[in-house]
Amino acid sequence: MAKKELEIKNFRIDEVKPYENNPRFNKDAVDKVANSIKKFGFKNPILVDKNMVIIAGHTRLEAAKKLKLEEVPVIIADDLDEKHAKALRLADNKVAEFSTWDFVKLDAELAELGDAFDFSDFGFGEDFVEQDEDEPKEPREVSIESNYQVIIDCADETEQQDVFERLNEEGFKCRLSTL
Repeated sequence: MAKKELEIKNFRIDEVKPYENNPRFNKDAVDKVANSIKKFGFKNPILVDKNMVIIAGHTRLEAAKKLKLEEVPVIIADDLDEKHAKALRLADNKVAEFSTWDFVKLDAELAELGDAFDFSDFGFGEDFVEQDEDEPKEPREVSIESNYQVIIDCADETEQQDVFERLNEEGFKCRLSTL
């Protein structure tokens, strides 16, 4: 079977249909994506199946609606049957969870850009805020320059909760995760 050339076409926003069983909550990302589209343009098309149902791009569609766009760029993956479209929809969302930041490189990139962009528009700054040393000791959020991640494997939920509480008491910002 010959490889199909990807083609990006603009479609009216009402022609693109959200997948009714989309298992991702994307509400918190819509403003950030809208800010990105506003600042840089719509550079990442929405991927749909042959019925114009979204495979990847629900957040981009919601951001486009928020921006009151009339058209959005779309790639139609009409070579996928329904099961492959469902599988790609899940895989596309899941694989992004395995990406992490190289904070040294991120810091260098942000430093090079300086004040050229307000990165809080895209979600930076919310997680990377340096706490003033005069403030009472609470779980602290640290700057990009010193933000590191540690993963601790615990035997069970009780041990996980104990470690979490001890680290929070010491002023570290922690999140619980179960794999």
